[in-house]
Amino acid sequence: MEVCYQLPVLPLDRPVPKHVLSRRGAISFSSSSSLFGAPDPRQLSQRRGAISYDSSDQTALYIRMLGACVVFKQLFARDVRVRSQVGFEPERRSSHPYLCIDFRTLHTRLSCGSTSASSGPERRVHRLLSFQRYLHSSRLLRGVPQQIPLHILDEDYTGQARCMLEKVGNWNFDIFRFDRLTNGNSLITLTFHLLNQYGLVELFQLDMVKLWRFLVMVQEDYHSNNPYHNAVHAADVTQAMYCYLREPMLAKSLTSYDILLGLLAAATHDLDHPGVNQPFLIKTDHYLATLYRNTSVLENHHWKSAVGLLRETGLFSHLPAEDSLNMERELGSLILATDISRQNEYLSRFRIHLDQNNLCLSNASHRHFILQMALKCADICNPCRPWEQSKQWSEKVTEEFFQQGDIEKKHKLEVSPLCDREMNTVGNIQIGFMTYVAEPLFAEWARFSDTRLSQTMLGHMGLNKASWGGLQQEQTPVSEEAEASIASADTGDAATAARRDANTAAVAGGTSSKEIPQGSRES
Repeated sequence: MEVCYQLPVLPLDRPVPKHVLSRRGAISFSSSSSLFGAPDPRQLSQRRGAISYDSSDQTALYIRMLGACVVFKQLFARDVRVRSQVGFEPERRSSHPYLCIDFRTLHTRLSCGSTSASSGPERRVHRLLSFQRYLHSSRLLRGVPQQIPLHILDEDYTGQARCMLEKVGNWNFDIFRFDRLTNGNSLITLTFHLLNQYGLVELFQLDMVKLWRFLVMVQEDYHSNNPYHNAVHAADVTQAMYCYLREPMLAKSLTSYDILLGLLAAATHDLDHPGVNQPFLIKTDHYLATLYRNTSVLENHHWKSAVGLLRETGLFSHLPAEDSLNMERELGSLILATDISRQNEYLSRFRIHLDQNNLCLSNASHRHFILQMALKCADICNPCRPWEQSKQWSEKVTEEFFQQGDIEKKHKLEVSPLCDREMNTVGNIQIGFMTYVAEPLFAEWARFSDTRLSQTMLGHMGLNKASWGGLQQEQTPVSEEAEASIASADTGDAATAARRDANTAAVAGGTSSKEIPQGSRES
């Protein structure tokens, strides 16, 4: 029996036929199959969206279990938390019960009322049913009646999260709030919504179960303990990428294939980021640095990790092999463009195109280059956000720098530029980053796409830079006063006076251009 995972939408006033075979976009069931029998029409009295909520209806139970993939991440995350509290290690994802469930075993188990847990498949089913019990205490399904053993939400998104998604193209979109409203699943929720909004799921005939599994695995492979390079950052970059894709210059030129690539690249561009930069991996002889020969080490790893998940889930396995390989290569080209050490290379090429006015978006290679530039902008757009969001991102990325510096000090390694919390502040790092990295890039982007959004981004960046400058000035007198007290305690120490002058100059002038390329890795 072949099962397709897209649910049919049937009239509410008609019972499901006994035989629903070979229907496009529907689930096929055969009454002759040992897996399911024909549903009893009396059990279909409570019907909503062609799915019965009668717990004795085995067909409906199966459909609802397929639909449970919609809240797949909530189930998995809660199970991991519960098992970790009682001392169990998280399982490998290949052994996760949702990914290897035998529904025939489930049907037989429920029909026979067996409580035996002797066989392997039955043990997996037992654990799957335990998952459902955890559902009832989830914030997402709070208030669901306990008598419903398996539940699928008819609406994809509810409440404030749904309202926020209606304004996902707004540059003021608050990804931190959205992440709270989605119970920490902003990347899954946002990416799926955008793919569906563009009609890419239907256009590319993506299997819904494979797509959800892929998005869940992508979110899981981001390190939640990273202050900055985590799934929320990936969701923020994906939302920014969507804003750029809607710009008139791109909206009228990009193909559906380009849009699919752009959104996937944004969602996976920092996949499995370790929370340290490339120089750290090189000087500690990390295996990734050896594997990629000290060249775009992190970006190559992000790309290969994304390809690994695509192949593991088989998301594009239905496409011709050549098309699938092409997509993987172009995905890599986009992700590799986020290497901050190649910033000047891409920026110079962008300037030449703009100076010569020879960008032709009907040309596939030119469209791909613009996607690269759009992803670069999305990756470091934090200074262009409203102050409250920009400030949070600045503090998070600086904390990640400082954590790396703490590790380097602990192991008696040379502390990387901008990673010493005793020598740097959030303000001087951000002022330097805006001056030498963000402003040149977004000035050229505004030349390419002179729209209200581009002017808004430049405006926010100017205000944010001034705000950091103001905070620096407020902190300077305190710093000078502290150093003056040190100097008065040892007035004959000329070295102390020299250090005071150097530190004062550093605070007043911001970070030097020499330090910026290594330390400003907000990618």
